[in-house]
Amino acid sequence: MIAPSAPYLHEIWQTSATVQCGFPSPAADHGQRRIDLARILTPNPEATFHLRARGQSMRDAGIDDGDVLIVDRSLQATHGDMVVAVMEGEFTVKHLHQHQGKVMLRAANPDFADIELREGQELHIWGVVTWIIKAAHRHASR
Repeated sequence: MIAPSAPYLHEIWQTSATVQCGFPSPAADHGQRRIDLARILTPNPEATFHLRARGQSMRDAGIDDGDVLIVDRSLQATHGDMVVAVMEGEFTVKHLHQHQGKVMLRAANPDFADIELREGQELHIWGVVTWIIKAAHRHASR
């Protein structure tokens, strides 16, 4: 499903505290303010969409089945970008690889082959992935 992102995002609370990923830090009384996720995730709201990822080909890039991808269609894709591409009428998400005039879409999982653009094949870069949103709790909506 492809849908514009901005209308689905709402303000949430932000605290000035940071969270240690190693040893815990002492709790402190930290200030809070509202942040607008739409402003952070969609600087170009008219050109930004969200898509739900399916499959495991980008697992090693941190994309799991069911994650939400924020895609900005206004960005010009360059070598190394994670892109949503259309090949033979099908959407796919891969890393764009350009070298010596050749274009390839690279998976981020060794179980999946890279897609090398062959003569006569059309490739359309639909947009650039700017954010990956994943559920961290089993009760989160997926």
